[in-house]
Amino acid sequence: MENLRKKYLKKLKRIVVKIGSSSLTSSSGGLDMENLQKFTGEISKIKDESLEVIIVSSGAIAAGLKYLNLEEKPKKYSMLQAVAAVGQHDLMRVYSSFFYKNCKKVGQILVTREDTSKREQYLNIKNTIFSLLELNVIPIINENDSVALDEIKFGDNDTLAALIAGLIEADLLIILSDIDGLFNKNPKLYESAKLISVVNNINEEIERIAGGIGSSYGSGGMITKIRSAKICSFSGIPMIIANSREPEVMQRILKGKNIGTFFIPEAARRITSVKRWIAYGMIAKGSIKVDEGAEEAIVYKGRSLLPVGVIEVNGNFKKGDNIIVFSADNRMIAKGISNFTSEDINKIKGKNEKEILGNFGPDLCCEIIHRDSLVVF
Repeated sequence: MENLRKKYLKKLKRIVVKIGSSSLTSSSGGLDMENLQKFTGEISKIKDESLEVIIVSSGAIAAGLKYLNLEEKPKKYSMLQAVAAVGQHDLMRVYSSFFYKNCKKVGQILVTREDTSKREQYLNIKNTIFSLLELNVIPIINENDSVALDEIKFGDNDTLAALIAGLIEADLLIILSDIDGLFNKNPKLYESAKLISVVNNINEEIERIAGGIGSSYGSGGMITKIRSAKICSFSGIPMIIANSREPEVMQRILKGKNIGTFFIPEAARRITSVKRWIAYGMIAKGSIKVDEGAEEAIVYKGRSLLPVGVIEVNGNFKKGDNIIVFSADNRMIAKGISNFTSEDINKIKGKNEKEILGNFGPDLCCEIIHRDSLVVF
């Protein structure tokens, strides 16, 4: 297994390390200073080996709860955002202090789901990260919990970390958690559970066994980590889930040691930055369902999506919005940028070019989604 890992890890230049809340907080609440010192020391050593490191860090709410002497998360959402605002400041203070002892500088980037959904802002995030790396600064990224609307949050930093890895074309994503990796069943419930060392393909069986293993502070369980692995695989990036409290966990991972669960990416994928953004950066505003002929054309023949193949429209979306394409039997087969509003698609769905020209003129006579703006899964 080690030789397989080393194959994917032999030419690393840029890595993303995601550190979960369970790894940053102590059993009594608040930040785990011993573990934070361990992380910052390990990451500093990695950086000294000329590797670029980007950190995606949870822990703001946990830090805020301790700082404000609160025993549990507030139920009122605005109060939870206030706790996050306080905690984020304390979290960065600790990071900055520990990295300073290792002669390293850090910079903070706070993002929301909306930031990744808009192409210009999405690219600005990328440019800021690269500028910090050029200045020899370690970027520390977190969701901006103090302002993010609940309905459009990332919801977990596993997803954010995978999006960042794809955005900057990282060579590896390391997700550090409070568990050893992916097991064939929940290790908290079954003593016979066995660690899965390598995952070649994220199929329905892998998703099924990814139970809701989480902690009282974290927002993501194993299922969010599997979704992140799917994003990374789609982008051609290997990913590892490992226990943060293992000694020298990051150095051992980078040496190809058999630790945690290693997810092999889709080797055949060569996805452009724009298509990665369409697939996972943008928020879908609606969906359409297509017939078998349209499914075959876009999945197997590399065609654009035409009005004649559309059988159903769902949601209220505008031209330029991201929409999901479902098959006739409700499988998600693609995502893309719509050339029309949902209202216009309802007018022309199921019609061929001749019918559209006769009834509506040339303005509505083109592809629903052009191939260049269509991502097939």
